[in-house]
Amino acid sequence: MFYNAAMALDRDLGVAVLAAQARRRGRPLRGWEMLSATGVRGLRVLNESPALAELWLTEANPEAFRVLEENAGRFADRGARVREWDAVRPVPEPPFDYVDLDPFGSPLPFLPAAFAALAPEGLLAVTATDMPVLAGVQAAACERRYGARPVRGRLGPEGGLRILMRYLAQVARDGGRGFDPLVAYVLDHHIRVYALISSRPRELPVDVMGGAGYLGPPLAGDGPFGPMWVGPLFDRSFLRDLRAPPSASRPKELGTLLERFLEESEVDAPFYFEPNLVARDAGVSRPPSIRLFLEALRKEGYRAGRTHVRASAFRTDAPRAAVLEVARRLSDLA
Repeated sequence: MFYNAAMALDRDLGVAVLAAQARRRGRPLRGWEMLSATGVRGLRVLNESPALAELWLTEANPEAFRVLEENAGRFADRGARVREWDAVRPVPEPPFDYVDLDPFGSPLPFLPAAFAALAPEGLLAVTATDMPVLAGVQAAACERRYGARPVRGRLGPEGGLRILMRYLAQVARDGGRGFDPLVAYVLDHHIRVYALISSRPRELPVDVMGGAGYLGPPLAGDGPFGPMWVGPLFDRSFLRDLRAPPSASRPKELGTLLERFLEESEVDAPFYFEPNLVARDAGVSRPPSIRLFLEALRKEGYRAGRTHVRASAFRTDAPRAAVLEVARRLSDLA
């Protein structure tokens, strides 16, 4: 119901994603913003990009809707349409090429309406801000709500992202549809997923992961964790189409984030390593730099790249034993 300046980078990215999808479809999109509040996100896209031909903005709170109606009136000629509506029900105007679900808290109550409103091959954008649940602080609530046991600790936010993706993929499959992530990320206090919901179901890359015995970074606590999505977070070809819009409020930050996504997509393995923790587990007093880690792993034939989730961390398809050995070897050379 209010403008959040901290979400400016997220909104910049949203404009870039919609612009890329419209270019791919060869035409502007028809969209529904389910929980519009005052309309900041959707109206910005209408104002700054030709990606949307029409956008329905709905809000159930009467006070917020009055503000939304006033704001959207300025963009009626650009395709803004408003309705006072409870988004747990689909609006009567589908199908939509794009549905945006950005709630305060969990998106689960609104997912049936979101999926029902999407056209075949439609783009679904989903945000979750119930991070204490998804990231393991409230594990029992996560098991009740998402049907998954969360990862706690520093890897918890990514675990929450993967739990949400698995849930979305399962909803799609239960409805006879496919789930293809384009961009999925952790940013500040929330997670967000952009995915194509295709008209054909497919096998889901999901898994139940163990704790310290997991081949990659050790997960804090006793497993198993999940089930969660262990497939890619990114569609690399789609990432190549993304570029900062001319209207971006934080163009430099967005450019850096897109570069990091692209580097990360070369690996896209579940969870990440942090040099200081690797050094501790390897019995090394001084952690090698991330640059040396990446160079050494790549020389050994493994894929490795930095991650957007934590600036000082990296992903790799190397097993944990190989990562520890690299740390010891680099320490001996120092």
